[in-house]
Amino acid sequence: MRVYPRIIRQKAVILFARYPVKMKKNGWLYMLPLTMYAAAWMSFTGGYGWAWVPVVIGFIVIPALEALLPTDTTNLGEHEERKAKKARRYDYFLYLVVACQYAALYLFLTTMQQEMPGWVRAGRIAAMGILCGSFGINAGHELGHRKHQPDNALARLSLLTSLYMHFTTEHNKGHHKYVGTPQDPTSARLGENLYHFWLRSFAGTIASAWKIARTEQVQKQRSWLRNEMVLILVTETTFCLLVALLFGLYPLLCFLLAAGIGILLLSTVNYIEHYGLTRKPTAGNQYERTRAHHSWNSNHVLGRFMLFELSRHSDHHYLASRKYQLLRHHEQSPELPTGYPGSMLLSLVPPLWFRIMNKKIESIKPNA
Repeated sequence: MRVYPRIIRQKAVILFARYPVKMKKNGWLYMLPLTMYAAAWMSFTGGYGWAWVPVVIGFIVIPALEALLPTDTTNLGEHEERKAKKARRYDYFLYLVVACQYAALYLFLTTMQQEMPGWVRAGRIAAMGILCGSFGINAGHELGHRKHQPDNALARLSLLTSLYMHFTTEHNKGHHKYVGTPQDPTSARLGENLYHFWLRSFAGTIASAWKIARTEQVQKQRSWLRNEMVLILVTETTFCLLVALLFGLYPLLCFLLAAGIGILLLSTVNYIEHYGLTRKPTAGNQYERTRAHHSWNSNHVLGRFMLFELSRHSDHHYLASRKYQLLRHHEQSPELPTGYPGSMLLSLVPPLWFRIMNKKIESIKPNA
C-alpha cells in the first residue's frame, strides 16, 4: 500500500512541472482564493450539505494536497520580476478580494436572518470566519503595506469586515519593528502553547496599537478625538450598529463570532510564523536587523497562492515593502514542516507541535 502515495506524488510533480509554473509566471494562480470564496458562497446559498465544505477544503483537502505536491523554491528571474512589478493585475486581484468580501458579508448577514439547523448555522459562521481571515485580514495586510493612500484606505475597509482595523497600525509600526523580541506581542516564545499565545497576543496587540496611536497623537499635537485608535473604535462600533439596524441583533452576533474566528486564524498564523525565533540584542537596547532566518517560511504552493504569498514570510520581513508577487525564497529561511493549514492544525496539539518544532529550532541555531 505504501507504493501508492509515492506514485501519486510522482504524478503530482509531473503535472506541477508542466502546467502551474506557467500560470504562476502569468499571475493567474493568485486567483485560486476565489475557489474558497465560491465554496463559502455555496455554504451560504446551497443546501445544508454545503455548510461545512469551506472548512473541509481549508483544513482537510488543502493540507492533504500539500503533503503530496512538491514545494517550489524558485524565484522570478530579473526580467520576470520587472514585468511582475509593473503589472497592475496583481493589484486588481486584491481589489477584487475586498469587493468580494463585502458581497459575501452581505449575503452571510442575510442568510443569518433565516431559520436553519444549528449545525448548518455553525458551518456558515465558520465559512464566514475563514473569509474574514483569508480575505478580509489577508488582503488588508498586503494593502496596508502599500505607500499609496487609496490602497491604505482599502486595507482599512477590508479589515473592517473582521473588526480588526488596528492591525495595520500595530503590524506596520510595532510588529515589523520588534519582531523576534520580547517587545513584540505577536512573536510566539519558545515553549509557549498556542492557547496562551492567543490571549497574550490579542491583549498585547491592542495595548501596542493604543500606545502607538497615543505617541503619534502627542507628536503631531492632535486632540484625543483625532487619536487613530479612537477613530477606529468609533468606526467599528458604528459598523456594528448598522449591521444590527439593517439585519438584526442575531445576525450581528453571528458576525461577531465570524470575525472572532478570523482573528483567531490570524493569531494562529502569527504563532506559526515566528514561533521560537529571536533576534540577538546589540548595544543600546537595540536588536540585530531582521533577516530571513527570523521567520518561518513555507514554499508549499497551494498555501502560497491561496494566501497571496503570505507563507513566504521570511522575505516579507526582510523587505516589507516588497509586493506579494515578488516575494522570494531564501536558502537560510527555516522551513515549516508543512504548509500553513497543516501547520495551523499541528499547532492545535501543543505536545506534538513542541516535539517537531523545538527540534527544528535546535538544528537552525548554529546558523542563525
